[in-house]
Amino acid sequence: MCTIDLAYVGRGLHEELVAYIADQEDFYADEGVHVALRDGCTWDEERLRRGATIGLGRALLSRLTDGTPWVGLHVNTHRPLFWFLARPGLTSLADLAGRRLAVHAPHTAPGCFTRIVLRRAGLDPDRDIRTVVRAPGDYGMDLRLLRDGEIDAALVGSTMAPEAVAAEHGWQVLAWMGDHFRIPTVGLAVDTTFTDPDDPSVHAVLRAHRRALKVIREDPDTTVRHMRTFLGGHTPDEVRAHYDAFIAPHFTVDGQADLAIGEAAIASVAAELGVPAAFTAADFFRTAP
Repeated sequence: MCTIDLAYVGRGLHEELVAYIADQEDFYADEGVHVALRDGCTWDEERLRRGATIGLGRALLSRLTDGTPWVGLHVNTHRPLFWFLARPGLTSLADLAGRRLAVHAPHTAPGCFTRIVLRRAGLDPDRDIRTVVRAPGDYGMDLRLLRDGEIDAALVGSTMAPEAVAAEHGWQVLAWMGDHFRIPTVGLAVDTTFTDPDDPSVHAVLRAHRRALKVIREDPDTTVRHMRTFLGGHTPDEVRAHYDAFIAPHFTVDGQADLAIGEAAIASVAAELGVPAAFTAADFFRTAP
Protein backbone atom coordinates (compact mmCIF):
# COMPACT_ATOMS: atom_id res chain seq x y z
CA MET A 1 0.00 0.00 0.00
CA CYS A 2 1.38 3.43 -0.95
CA THR A 3 1.51 6.24 1.62
CA ILE A 4 1.17 10.01 1.64
CA ASP A 5 1.08 12.85 4.16
CA LEU A 6 -1.97 15.10 3.74
CA ALA A 7 -2.07 18.31 5.77
CA TYR A 8 -5.04 20.54 6.49
CA VAL A 9 -4.21 24.19 7.20
CA GLY A 10 -7.52 25.31 8.67
CA ARG A 11 -10.28 23.80 10.77
CA GLY A 12 -13.89 23.09 9.98
CA LEU A 13 -16.04 21.71 7.21
CA HIS A 14 -14.52 23.95 4.54
CA GLU A 15 -11.09 22.42 4.98
CA GLU A 16 -11.73 18.96 6.37
CA LEU A 17 -15.07 17.52 5.24
CA VAL A 18 -14.04 15.76 2.03
CA ALA A 19 -10.92 14.19 3.53
CA TYR A 20 -12.86 13.26 6.67
CA ILE A 21 -15.52 11.42 4.67
CA ALA A 22 -12.86 9.68 2.57
CA ASP A 23 -11.18 8.51 5.76
CA GLN A 24 -14.30 7.52 7.70
CA GLU A 25 -15.85 5.68 4.77
CA ASP A 26 -12.55 3.79 4.14
CA PHE A 27 -12.18 5.21 0.63
CA TYR A 28 -8.45 5.69 1.12
CA ALA A 29 -7.98 2.06 2.09
CA ASP A 30 -10.20 0.93 -0.78
CA GLU A 31 -7.99 2.87 -3.19
CA GLY A 32 -4.81 1.36 -1.80
CA VAL A 33 -3.30 4.39 -0.07
CA HIS A 34 -2.42 5.03 3.56
CA VAL A 35 -3.09 8.70 4.28
CA ALA A 36 -1.59 10.37 7.32
CA LEU A 37 -3.88 13.34 7.97
CA ARG A 38 -1.71 16.04 9.53
CA ASP A 39 -2.55 19.30 11.28
CA GLY A 40 -0.50 21.82 9.31
CA CYS A 41 -2.25 24.94 10.60
CA THR A 42 0.91 26.29 12.23
CA TRP A 43 3.48 24.73 9.91
CA ASP A 44 5.82 26.98 7.98
CA GLU A 45 5.91 26.69 4.21
CA GLU A 46 9.05 24.55 4.11
CA ARG A 47 7.47 21.84 6.22
CA LEU A 48 4.11 22.04 4.48
CA ARG A 49 5.48 21.67 0.97
CA ARG A 50 6.96 18.22 1.62
CA GLY A 51 3.53 16.56 1.50
CA ALA A 52 0.14 17.14 -0.05
CA THR A 53 -2.10 19.85 1.33
CA ILE A 54 -5.83 20.54 1.32
CA GLY A 55 -5.30 24.31 1.44
CA LEU A 56 -5.41 25.48 -2.17
CA GLY A 57 -5.76 29.12 -1.11
CA ARG A 58 -2.58 29.05 0.95
CA ALA A 59 -0.78 27.19 -1.84
CA LEU A 60 -1.91 29.76 -4.39
CA LEU A 61 -0.70 32.66 -2.24
CA SER A 62 2.64 30.91 -1.77
CA ARG A 63 3.10 30.44 -5.50
CA LEU A 64 2.23 34.08 -6.16
CA THR A 65 4.50 35.53 -3.49
CA ASP A 66 7.52 33.23 -3.44
CA GLY A 67 7.25 31.12 -6.58
CA THR A 68 6.85 27.77 -4.82
CA PRO A 69 5.66 25.44 -7.60
CA TRP A 70 2.41 24.31 -6.02
CA VAL A 71 -0.24 22.85 -8.32
CA GLY A 72 -3.87 22.20 -7.45
CA LEU A 73 -5.08 18.77 -8.51
CA HIS A 74 -8.56 18.66 -6.99
CA VAL A 75 -11.10 21.33 -6.04
CA ASN A 76 -13.84 20.83 -3.47
CA THR A 77 -15.68 24.14 -3.87
CA HIS A 78 -15.45 27.54 -5.54
CA ARG A 79 -17.16 29.37 -2.66
CA PRO A 80 -15.10 29.89 0.51
CA LEU A 81 -17.03 28.94 3.65
CA PHE A 82 -16.48 32.08 5.72
CA TRP A 83 -19.09 34.47 7.08
CA PHE A 84 -19.21 37.99 8.52
CA LEU A 85 -21.02 37.66 11.85
CA ALA A 86 -22.02 40.88 13.62
CA ARG A 87 -23.72 42.26 16.70
CA PRO A 88 -27.17 43.89 16.41
CA GLY A 89 -27.33 47.22 14.60
CA LEU A 90 -25.22 46.19 11.62
CA THR A 91 -27.09 44.95 8.57
CA SER A 92 -24.60 45.13 5.67
CA LEU A 93 -20.88 45.05 4.97
CA ALA A 94 -20.96 48.82 4.48
CA ASP A 95 -21.98 49.14 8.14
CA LEU A 96 -18.53 47.86 9.15
CA ALA A 97 -17.07 51.31 8.50
CA GLY A 98 -15.49 52.49 11.74
CA ARG A 99 -16.24 49.19 13.47
CA ARG A 100 -14.01 46.59 15.14
CA LEU A 101 -13.68 43.45 12.97
CA ALA A 102 -11.86 40.30 14.07
CA VAL A 103 -10.22 38.82 11.00
CA HIS A 104 -7.34 36.69 9.78
CA ALA A 105 -4.02 38.34 8.92
CA PRO A 106 -3.72 39.92 5.45
CA HIS A 107 -1.06 37.45 4.27
CA THR A 108 -3.28 34.42 4.96
CA ALA A 109 -5.73 33.13 2.35
CA PRO A 110 -8.93 33.97 4.28
CA GLY A 111 -7.46 37.32 5.32
CA CYS A 112 -6.60 38.18 1.73
CA PHE A 113 -10.02 37.07 0.49
CA THR A 114 -11.69 39.17 3.18
CA ARG A 115 -9.83 42.27 2.08
CA ILE A 116 -10.98 41.71 -1.50
CA VAL A 117 -14.60 41.40 -0.34
CA LEU A 118 -14.37 44.52 1.82
CA ARG A 119 -12.93 46.55 -1.05
CA ARG A 120 -15.79 45.38 -3.27
CA ALA A 121 -18.16 46.70 -0.61
CA GLY A 122 -16.51 50.12 -0.85
CA LEU A 123 -14.37 49.82 2.29
CA ASP A 124 -10.63 50.30 2.69
CA PRO A 125 -9.62 47.49 5.07
CA ASP A 126 -6.65 49.51 6.34
CA ARG A 127 -8.42 52.83 6.93
CA ASP A 128 -12.15 52.28 7.24
CA ILE A 129 -12.14 49.34 9.65
CA ARG A 130 -10.55 48.76 13.05
CA THR A 131 -9.18 45.27 12.53
CA VAL A 132 -8.40 42.83 15.32
CA VAL A 133 -6.06 40.27 13.77
CA ARG A 134 -6.20 36.75 15.13
CA ALA A 135 -5.00 33.33 14.09
CA PRO A 136 -7.38 30.70 12.67
CA GLY A 137 -9.00 28.46 15.24
CA ASP A 138 -12.43 27.35 16.35
CA TYR A 139 -13.62 30.99 16.62
CA GLY A 140 -14.80 30.46 20.19
CA MET A 141 -12.92 33.54 21.38
CA ASP A 142 -14.49 35.60 18.59
CA LEU A 143 -17.94 34.65 19.83
CA ARG A 144 -16.97 35.61 23.37
CA LEU A 145 -15.64 38.98 22.20
CA LEU A 146 -18.85 39.57 20.24
CA ARG A 147 -20.95 38.64 23.24
CA ASP A 148 -18.95 40.95 25.51
CA GLY A 149 -19.09 43.85 23.05
CA GLU A 150 -15.31 44.02 22.61
CA ILE A 151 -15.67 43.66 18.85
CA ASP A 152 -18.54 44.51 16.52
CA ALA A 153 -18.09 41.75 13.95
CA ALA A 154 -15.94 38.74 13.14
CA LEU A 155 -15.05 36.71 10.09
CA VAL A 156 -15.84 33.15 11.16
CA GLY A 157 -15.34 29.85 9.43
CA SER A 158 -17.07 26.51 9.20
CA THR A 159 -16.45 25.26 12.72
CA MET A 160 -20.03 26.44 13.30
CA ALA A 161 -23.26 27.09 11.43
CA PRO A 162 -23.20 30.91 11.60
CA GLU A 163 -26.87 31.34 10.78
CA ALA A 164 -27.79 29.18 13.78
CA VAL A 165 -25.32 31.01 16.06
CA ALA A 166 -26.72 34.37 14.93
CA ALA A 167 -30.28 33.25 15.65
CA GLU A 168 -29.29 32.03 19.11
CA HIS A 169 -27.62 35.30 20.13
CA GLY A 170 -29.72 37.80 18.23
CA TRP A 171 -26.81 38.66 15.93
CA GLN A 172 -26.64 39.23 12.17
CA VAL A 173 -24.95 37.33 9.35
CA LEU A 174 -23.86 40.30 7.25
CA ALA A 175 -22.57 38.24 4.33
CA TRP A 176 -21.33 34.87 3.20
CA MET A 177 -17.94 35.24 1.54
CA GLY A 178 -18.97 32.71 -1.12
CA ASP A 179 -21.58 35.15 -2.40
CA HIS A 180 -18.98 37.89 -2.89
CA PHE A 181 -15.77 36.15 -3.92
CA ARG A 182 -15.36 32.92 -5.83
CA ILE A 183 -12.13 30.96 -6.12
CA PRO A 184 -11.34 27.25 -6.60
CA THR A 185 -10.49 26.50 -2.99
CA VAL A 186 -9.68 23.52 -0.77
CA GLY A 187 -9.02 20.16 -2.37
CA LEU A 188 -5.56 18.75 -3.01
CA ALA A 189 -2.32 20.52 -3.92
CA VAL A 190 1.28 19.33 -4.14
CA ASP A 191 4.61 21.07 -4.53
CA THR A 192 6.15 19.50 -7.64
CA THR A 193 9.62 19.94 -6.12
CA PHE A 194 8.88 17.13 -3.71
CA THR A 195 5.79 15.31 -5.01
CA ASP A 196 5.12 14.06 -8.51
CA PRO A 197 1.48 14.83 -9.40
CA ASP A 198 1.40 11.48 -11.20
CA ASP A 199 2.61 9.49 -8.19
CA PRO A 200 0.27 6.51 -7.54
CA SER A 201 -0.38 7.73 -4.00
CA VAL A 202 -1.61 11.08 -5.32
CA HIS A 203 -3.92 9.44 -7.85
CA ALA A 204 -5.30 7.17 -5.14
CA VAL A 205 -6.13 10.18 -2.94
CA LEU A 206 -7.80 11.89 -5.89
CA ARG A 207 -9.99 8.85 -6.51
CA ALA A 208 -10.94 8.69 -2.83
CA HIS A 209 -11.82 12.38 -2.76
CA ARG A 210 -13.99 12.09 -5.86
CA ARG A 211 -15.87 9.30 -4.09
CA ALA A 212 -16.31 11.55 -1.04
CA LEU A 213 -17.71 14.32 -3.24
CA LYS A 214 -20.21 11.82 -4.64
CA VAL A 215 -21.35 11.05 -1.08
CA ILE A 216 -21.81 14.77 -0.40
CA ARG A 217 -23.92 15.15 -3.52
CA GLU A 218 -25.92 11.92 -3.40
CA ASP A 219 -26.13 10.80 0.24
CA PRO A 220 -27.34 13.67 2.46
CA ASP A 221 -27.96 11.46 5.49
CA THR A 222 -24.40 10.11 5.54
CA THR A 223 -22.93 13.56 4.91
CA VAL A 224 -25.00 15.18 7.67
CA ARG A 225 -24.02 12.39 10.06
CA HIS A 226 -20.35 13.20 9.44
CA MET A 227 -21.00 16.95 9.63
CA ARG A 228 -22.43 16.53 13.12
CA THR A 229 -18.93 15.51 14.26
CA PHE A 230 -17.78 19.04 13.39
CA LEU A 231 -20.94 20.84 14.49
CA GLY A 232 -21.49 19.26 17.88
CA GLY A 233 -23.04 22.41 19.29
CA HIS A 234 -25.93 22.36 16.82
CA THR A 235 -29.15 20.42 16.52
CA PRO A 236 -29.66 17.87 13.73
CA ASP A 237 -32.06 20.26 12.02
CA GLU A 238 -29.51 23.07 12.12
CA VAL A 239 -26.83 20.83 10.67
CA ARG A 240 -29.15 19.69 7.89
CA ALA A 241 -30.11 23.29 7.09
CA HIS A 242 -26.41 24.18 6.88
CA TYR A 243 -25.81 21.26 4.53
CA ASP A 244 -28.75 22.27 2.33
CA ALA A 245 -27.66 25.91 2.11
CA PHE A 246 -23.89 25.79 1.86
CA ILE A 247 -22.57 22.27 1.22
CA ALA A 248 -24.79 20.34 -1.19
CA PRO A 249 -25.30 23.14 -3.75
CA HIS A 250 -21.72 24.35 -3.80
CA PHE A 251 -19.33 21.43 -3.58
CA THR A 252 -18.08 20.16 -6.93
CA VAL A 253 -19.29 16.97 -8.55
CA ASP A 254 -15.87 15.70 -9.66
CA GLY A 255 -13.17 17.93 -8.22
CA GLN A 256 -12.68 19.92 -11.40
CA ALA A 257 -11.77 23.62 -11.34
CA ASP A 258 -13.68 26.26 -13.26
CA LEU A 259 -10.73 27.95 -14.98
CA ALA A 260 -12.64 31.16 -15.72
CA ILE A 261 -13.36 31.57 -12.00
CA GLY A 262 -9.76 30.64 -11.28
CA GLU A 263 -8.37 33.22 -13.71
CA ALA A 264 -10.42 36.04 -12.21
CA ALA A 265 -9.53 34.95 -8.69
CA ILE A 266 -5.79 34.83 -9.38
CA ALA A 267 -5.93 38.34 -10.80
CA SER A 268 -7.83 39.62 -7.74
CA VAL A 269 -5.53 37.92 -5.24
CA ALA A 270 -2.38 39.10 -7.03
CA ALA A 271 -3.69 42.67 -7.09
CA GLU A 272 -4.51 42.53 -3.36
CA LEU A 273 -1.05 41.17 -2.57
CA GLY A 274 0.66 43.69 -4.87
CA VAL A 275 2.44 41.02 -6.92
CA PRO A 276 2.25 40.07 -10.60
CA ALA A 277 -0.04 37.25 -11.68
CA ALA A 278 2.84 35.32 -13.20
CA PHE A 279 0.88 32.18 -14.08
CA THR A 280 -2.53 31.26 -15.44
CA ALA A 281 -5.34 29.29 -13.87
CA ALA A 282 -4.53 26.40 -16.21
CA ASP A 283 -0.93 26.42 -14.90
CA PHE A 284 -2.06 26.12 -11.30
CA PHE A 285 -5.35 24.20 -11.39
CA ARG A 286 -4.41 20.96 -13.15
CA THR A 287 -7.57 19.16 -12.23
CA ALA A 288 -8.50 17.50 -15.53
CA PRO A 289 -8.92 13.72 -15.01
